[in-house]
Amino acid sequence: MTDRIEIKAQLSVTEQGEITGLAWPFSGPDRVGDVIEKGAFTDAPASLPMLFAHDQGQVIGVWDEIAESTDGLTVKGKLLVDYVERAREVRAMIRAGAVSGLSIGFVTKQAKRNAKGRTISALDLHEISVVAVPAHPGAQITSIKSVVTSENPMENENQTPANAPQIDTKTFDAIRDRLDKLEAKQNRPGMVMTGAKSPVMGADEVKAFTHFLRTGDASEVKSLAYGSPSTGGILAPETVSATILEKVAEFSPVRTLAQVIGMNGPLLQLPRLVNEVNPAPVAEGAAKPESEPTFEQIDLKPFEIGVVVPVTKILLEDAQIDLSSYLANHVARRFGQREAAWFVNGNGTTQAEGILTSAEVAETEVAVITGDVLIDHFYSVKTAYSVNGAWLMNRSTMAIVRKLKDTDGAYLWQGGIAAGQPATLLGRPVYEAVDMPNPTAGNSPIIFGDFASGYAVADRVGFEILRDDYTGAATGIVKLIARRRVGGRVIMGEALSKLSLAA
Repeated sequence: MTDRIEIKAQLSVTEQGEITGLAWPFSGPDRVGDVIEKGAFTDAPASLPMLFAHDQGQVIGVWDEIAESTDGLTVKGKLLVDYVERAREVRAMIRAGAVSGLSIGFVTKQAKRNAKGRTISALDLHEISVVAVPAHPGAQITSIKSVVTSENPMENENQTPANAPQIDTKTFDAIRDRLDKLEAKQNRPGMVMTGAKSPVMGADEVKAFTHFLRTGDASEVKSLAYGSPSTGGILAPETVSATILEKVAEFSPVRTLAQVIGMNGPLLQLPRLVNEVNPAPVAEGAAKPESEPTFEQIDLKPFEIGVVVPVTKILLEDAQIDLSSYLANHVARRFGQREAAWFVNGNGTTQAEGILTSAEVAETEVAVITGDVLIDHFYSVKTAYSVNGAWLMNRSTMAIVRKLKDTDGAYLWQGGIAAGQPATLLGRPVYEAVDMPNPTAGNSPIIFGDFASGYAVADRVGFEILRDDYTGAATGIVKLIARRRVGGRVIMGEALSKLSLAA
């Protein structure tokens, strides 16, 4: 799943933590040329969690008003300043001008290419974060509101330009000192937890956890068990950890390169030209010959991805993070990985058709990858497709291609090595795809071509997650049921070509 994160914002915050902003303006394209049209946010949820810097472990509030206006996507929410320390710090950073942006995370449902990027007309909005640096050149804080007191008066807001608020130096210094103390505390060696308390652990559990960190002795780890391994795991005390660590997720970028179509039914039929019109020379006064084009219809159908995640109700209630939101985002990320793998290696019957498994994509078989082989492969694709083409390969193949040299000993692929050079090979960009096979005998480690013309992704149902508190209520199990319907197939095989190594 391709989750595009765009930082576009204007925002303001009150002393009580009420925050308002413009999460996406309709004023024009972003830095990569993408435009979101008015109406794309019509299916936005009524509320969303408020994160800091897209960190699922830093839930700092909730957005309870999300709506489109003539200017863009306007949002209003509340920082949980009475309950979350990080929310109070974020409020202070916004008022001091250190944080000034909003960032939206969404999945594209319908888009078409424009001169510089894409024009997005439908999307699923997944999250809105408060971030430090907005990407939009014109993004700025519209105002900074505060409760005026006699002890700490502020400048009159009406006398301060919206894009240059006056900052109380004493307040800013206090924030800086506090951050310095937090950093110093974090960097202290050792760990002292005398008298530490945890809302989910007793004194014995906290003691056992501290003993394990200091000595590595696992004999006391059993004291930390919180639920069975199948429905939970070990929770660290709040003073130690408030996040869950995950391995880095890697996605193949086919969705980003291909054309994306929104489906309104169970089957999408696309007409495809089979035989072109054949003009012929005509003598003066002679009848012109007839030549009729022929077409065929190709079917594009969606396939369902689903999973049920059981978790104990006690774990959801007592975890030190918003575990329900974390699991929802984790499942969405895993769905994205699965569909990305389909677009490369899918079987086309129970999954989306993969580029490598399609019989319509031409294949060139060679004994070994060389510079001459890559040049021949580049020119095997028609000019109309090669000018918009891109290379797709995994890291192992990229390492081999990087080392190829010409007769003068210069690297064939200069992009990314020479300063200021883009990552291009023979003038076309190279994309890393984790789902592409390794460069070994019998595999097809390289694909080149115009993915926008050759492959289509069809979105039928966006990511959905349902929380079932009832069927497992007798045993205290909550089920998170997730699903998504998406399809994909090669629609113009001549636009793509795969390079294979002989077995």
